[in-house]
Parts: sequence; C-alpha cells; structure tokens
Amino acid sequence: MEKTSDLTKIVIKTLDQNKAQDIVSIDLKDKSSMADFMIIASGTSSRHIQSLSEQVLEKLKDYGLKNSKIEGKDSNEWKLVDGIDLIVHIFHPEKRKFYELEKMWSELIPKEKLII
Repeated sequence: MEKTSDLTKIVIKTLDQNKAQDIVSIDLKDKSSMADFMIIASGTSSRHIQSLSEQVLEKLKDYGLKNSKIEGKDSNEWKLVDGIDLIVHIFHPEKRKFYELEKMWSELIPKEKLII
C-alpha cells in the first residue's frame, strides 16, 4: 500500500512537471477492488495527452511495473495508463467534463456495489 502511495506521488510529480492540468488523485481503497488510487489529469491537445501518457508509462516501468500499458491508443481525447494498483486517466478537458470521473469516484459507494 505504501508503495502505491509513493508511486502515486511520483506520477503526480511527473504529470505536473510535464504541464498536465487539474491533476486530481482519488483514493479507491474503500471504493473498488480494481485499484488503490486513480489519478485524473487534463492535457491541452492530443499530442500533449499522448506525451503525458508515455511519460507516465515510463515512470511506472522505471518503478518496476513492467506489465503497465496504455489503453485508448486510437483516441485523441483520452488515454488510460494501467499501473495495476494505480490507474491514470488523461483527458482532453471537454471529455473530462463529460465523464465527470471525479464526481463518480469521489462519492462514497455502498459496500454491496464495491465489486467492479
């Protein structure tokens, strides 16, 4: 768990240094079994979103998560970097507003709906 928390800080720093916008971290430990943390950030263009996802993937691999991968390779508006216990969503601002993941995952979810 502490390892995931450390990795979350590293990813947030990487996103910040590479000019990601509106970076949010959500603790999922008591909300879902799919991951411990979710990070959501925005990029300014499709190229910026792609670059951010590649930078995050490199950090995850440097940290020892060799099975990490990028989902949404064909999308210009969204990328998901799967870091096993850490999920990173990088959106175009309009897409991010449409999906409202922060709102959905920030709310407390009853135990019976936890399994995803």
